[in-house]
Amino acid sequence: MRRVMNGYWPFCACMGYRHEHRTGEGRILVRKEPVASIIQEGLEGYASGRFQTQAEVKRFFESPRTSRRTDARWFATSSSNDVLTKPLYAGYIEAPDWDIPLRKARREGLIDFAAFERIQDRLKGRAKAPARADINTDFPLRGTIACAHCGKPLTACWSTSKTGKKHPYYMCFAKGCGEYRKSIKRDEIEGAFTALLDSLVPSPRLFALARAMFRDAWNQRAAQAVEIARGYEREVVKIEKQIGLLVDRIVDSSSDTIIAAYEKRIGSLERTKLALEEKRAKSGERQGTFEELFERAFDFLANPSKLWHLGRFEYRRLVLRLSFAEQLAYCRNEGFRTPKTTMPFRMLSDLQGGGNMMAEREGV
Repeated sequence: MRRVMNGYWPFCACMGYRHEHRTGEGRILVRKEPVASIIQEGLEGYASGRFQTQAEVKRFFESPRTSRRTDARWFATSSSNDVLTKPLYAGYIEAPDWDIPLRKARREGLIDFAAFERIQDRLKGRAKAPARADINTDFPLRGTIACAHCGKPLTACWSTSKTGKKHPYYMCFAKGCGEYRKSIKRDEIEGAFTALLDSLVPSPRLFALARAMFRDAWNQRAAQAVEIARGYEREVVKIEKQIGLLVDRIVDSSSDTIIAAYEKRIGSLERTKLALEEKRAKSGERQGTFEELFERAFDFLANPSKLWHLGRFEYRRLVLRLSFAEQLAYCRNEGFRTPKTTMPFRMLSDLQGGGNMMAEREGV
């Protein structure tokens, strides 16, 4: 245990926490800003899918925006995998080598336990393609746009003219394609992309209708919160009974193999129970008003090109993920083919017909 206290805890203290002495409670760990908020943003970003790979989480930690706010050496002491897999950041402790099961820690977590479990599920699930090193701020659409003729992703490069001036181009490098090595000016393709983003902007009346529908759904969800909390409570009781039965079986068993299997199952049930208890505690709490929680999301839906025009590379990559469900097909002479958008924009598109009919009825 001394090794844990003298090695494990000080490391975590420098990664978003600091020791604080409180009368009657001894020394406990509390948030250390701005490191705590940076780590929280990175963890929540991976849990939600904002960051698709561990490499993108590490890139976020090492980005100029975060290094300006804190000492980058704090993140150099550990890989992104270490940060993503430590339950300490969810407010829990666990030390299997010392037979310490997962339990609540005496400190505030940077993320909730449900988000931590989503991170572990993503780490154990299907591997994502690693972040490409050749995607840079000069060509934010690289890797997202495909050739409409062959379906291969367009590549990009700088071409130097006879005068020595460099010009940016996108092009298809798939041999056998009719568009092989035919260059497309960056300004041309990115201008067409901006126009495509502008086409996603809903009309003011349609946007108001969608907002009203989301507000109604929010109110209904709030009304169901009590019943949802009761459902979580019933699930917790059911799991506690399962754990009790498994403990009885361990007492009656003499096989080390069977006992180990039961203990593994109990550990899994305990993790599920912790997640349910956390959800039960939060289901009755209002995390904020409708405007506080969804204002940024609605700002993006109202005008996705606004975030794109801010010019920051990570924002532009985020716009691509939030707006389009798959690669965009681009034809050199015709422009973008009809894209497959993400669910929020598909819902707005589906509402378009209904919104027009409602508007016509109101005008009658």
